[in-house]
Amino acid sequence: MNNLNSLIEVKNICKTYPDFSLDNVSFNVPRGFIMGFIGPNGAGKTTTIKSILNMLSPDSGEIILFGEKISVDSKDAIGVVMDSPFYVDDWNITDVEKAISPFYKSWNRDKFDELIKKFNIVPTKKVKELSRGMKVKLMLAVALSHDAKLLILDEPTSGLDPAVRDDLMDILADFIADENKAVLFSTHITSDLEKIADYITFIINGKIEFTGEKDKLIESYRLVKGGVANLSAEQKQNIIGYREHNVGFDGMIKTENIKNLPADVVTDKISLDDIIIYMNKGAKNNE
Repeated sequence: MNNLNSLIEVKNICKTYPDFSLDNVSFNVPRGFIMGFIGPNGAGKTTTIKSILNMLSPDSGEIILFGEKISVDSKDAIGVVMDSPFYVDDWNITDVEKAISPFYKSWNRDKFDELIKKFNIVPTKKVKELSRGMKVKLMLAVALSHDAKLLILDEPTSGLDPAVRDDLMDILADFIADENKAVLFSTHITSDLEKIADYITFIINGKIEFTGEKDKLIESYRLVKGGVANLSAEQKQNIIGYREHNVGFDGMIKTENIKNLPADVVTDKISLDDIIIYMNKGAKNNE
């Protein structure tokens, strides 16, 4: 990916804990696009996002936003939507605006009021009275009211019904219509990313397994299944997340290695969910 076209660059981030470490995590989020950030639980997604948000300090590496090292002064340029709001439960929407607005130099109250109306959020309601979907929309209203260029979403769609998630996808599509903006979207609901993401960064065990175009990742692998007796030891080794069961085997294989399989082995298209599942199985098999 061309760094000159990147809104944000994550460069060789390392962070070590007693039971986990980020290992030289690097990727770029290009302007005008949505990048999905995927991986199994505990892979390092949230640690990476907290590093970008200056919520923790990496042991080494750096994060570049608009060509400059990220700092506390970058907060206006980054809008954040987490899995739950940090607002006080007894605040109403006016209280949220009064409490949050002083933290942003570029806060636009008219924009906030416009978004609250657009999202059908009742201004007099308290945070604790909002549905899960409305809480996500409230966080989005805040994120979009201070001229953010980069929108970071960390599991905001968990537990939302398909209609609300579809509304969110429309909001993100509108956001990146400005080609100087971008989205980093971490979620376990990979079907959303298959609809809207242009790029994918896949992390597992603290290391980046893939970063690049979504279609390239999906085209790089295939599901495979068939009879165990027909496979050699070398062929089994090429199957990621290889699993035997009472009717044969299943797993995932790089598309380039399909030609080395017996003719009766069945291959099929793969999803992002499948890739996460079989990569995770493969990592456990190699432990």
